[in-house]
Amino acid sequence: MTEEQKQQAMEAVAAEAAELEEGEDDEGEEQYMVGGHRYLIFTAMPGWLVSMVVHAVGLLILAILTVPDPMDRVSNIITAAPPLDNVEDIEEFEEELLTPLDVDVSTDFLADVVPMEMISSMVPEDVTQVSVAADVDAASIAVDLVDFGAETAPRSDLYKEIGSFSGSGLEGRGEAARSAMVARYGGNEQSEAAVAAALRWIAAIQMNDGGWSFDHRLGSPNPARLSDNPGSLADARNGATAMALLPFLGAGQTHVEGSYRKQVKGGLAYLINSMKRDGGLHETGGTMYSHGLAAITLTEAYGMTKDRALMAPAQASLNFIATSQDPIGGGWRYRPREPGDTSVVGWMLMAMKSGHMSYLQVHPNTIRGTIKFLDSVQAESGAYYGYTAPARRASTTSIGLLCRMYLGWNQEHQALQDGVRFLSETGPSKTDMYYNYYATQVMRQFEGEYWDKWNREMRDYLINTQVKEGPATGSWHFRGGHGADRGGRLYNTSLATMILEVYYRHMPIYQKQATTEDFPL
Repeated sequence: MTEEQKQQAMEAVAAEAAELEEGEDDEGEEQYMVGGHRYLIFTAMPGWLVSMVVHAVGLLILAILTVPDPMDRVSNIITAAPPLDNVEDIEEFEEELLTPLDVDVSTDFLADVVPMEMISSMVPEDVTQVSVAADVDAASIAVDLVDFGAETAPRSDLYKEIGSFSGSGLEGRGEAARSAMVARYGGNEQSEAAVAAALRWIAAIQMNDGGWSFDHRLGSPNPARLSDNPGSLADARNGATAMALLPFLGAGQTHVEGSYRKQVKGGLAYLINSMKRDGGLHETGGTMYSHGLAAITLTEAYGMTKDRALMAPAQASLNFIATSQDPIGGGWRYRPREPGDTSVVGWMLMAMKSGHMSYLQVHPNTIRGTIKFLDSVQAESGAYYGYTAPARRASTTSIGLLCRMYLGWNQEHQALQDGVRFLSETGPSKTDMYYNYYATQVMRQFEGEYWDKWNREMRDYLINTQVKEGPATGSWHFRGGHGADRGGRLYNTSLATMILEVYYRHMPIYQKQATTEDFPL
């Protein structure tokens, strides 16, 4: 090559380098010019660049070959399953009908989900900027998860004895804690045996697509489907599936560990496949009740397993709760943004609580709106609660008081004490498991002699009324309670089972060793 050709080559390389450097500051450009080594740098670049690319590709291939599938990896969760006599009678649903949870964790299928940063504008400006007291049942380590980010919550010493890693609130479901909490808080061998029998019946009526129906007669024939008292809400599949899954999760059963992995996986896949583009899981039969129940299910399952395939759907369900909130009164009812009622609000707040404990994002304005709604339906400074207006009703009072507990009211709060006394004097219902479900949690969290009295009556009543023989063995049905006839035997069985899991489903709010993380504001 002649000197002229060399010079032309050098000028061409320099020109190309100048294009690559466009936008750099003058100081950076000067560093390349010092000492006349600019040509040396750019002629040497292709070699190390190629080397870097080759190594990067190699590492990527190695990662693909070695990273296990999310649904096949071995979890550190300790199963808290009740003892099983046999599971041969559980219906085998068709695997090919299910979408496995080892799906891409991208959010492409949630095309219309409102981003968290846009939710602030969806709450009225007149929402009071209240200060929520210590949320002692929250996660012990705050982790900011932005737009379904890849970061998951770190482990800490608090979780050494915990079966389900999810913050303090769900740790009682772990095998190491469960038996101790049953004994400490008033459960017994009979209550645990009742839970085990209930899970067997619920599993037996699962449908071939992985979901459940309140009309338990639907699906492939098996003895359990001959149980009487089916529900009439056949078009509330999301709600039925969520209510079927919650007792499994309450007993520490997940899709990665436990005796019912296959059943739980099928149910979770059904919910994810049913999710709308905006993150909604509401439906014609179950209305917004279905969304609240399904959101609790997805957030609890994610919190217990940290399976990243659940992160996007769980967060999307929380975002939809925020965007579907009534922008005026702060509540929820049957349709998105409709003026609220206390019943639906209770499920929505529990979903947000489960999400918060699982290190997902809950927008502060949504919590403030919830407090605004509770203020609008309370009577006597918050001792009693009505449905859509202030009143003194036992069922809605139990919901309102539990919400207040999770939002920070302590045991010394006079209105809380008055409300708990009212529920104690009312006592457990013989027919309304919906009221019993919330009131039992209020009493369990308040503790003391109110809880001891309530627990003895509630626990023994459920143990004695559970079906002991025939196709309905392990289930319950009570006529006349809230939703009991429309939801049928599955609805009653789900609520009764979760009542008997109250000893460990959620850790005590007021325990001294609990963490003190505030609900977001």
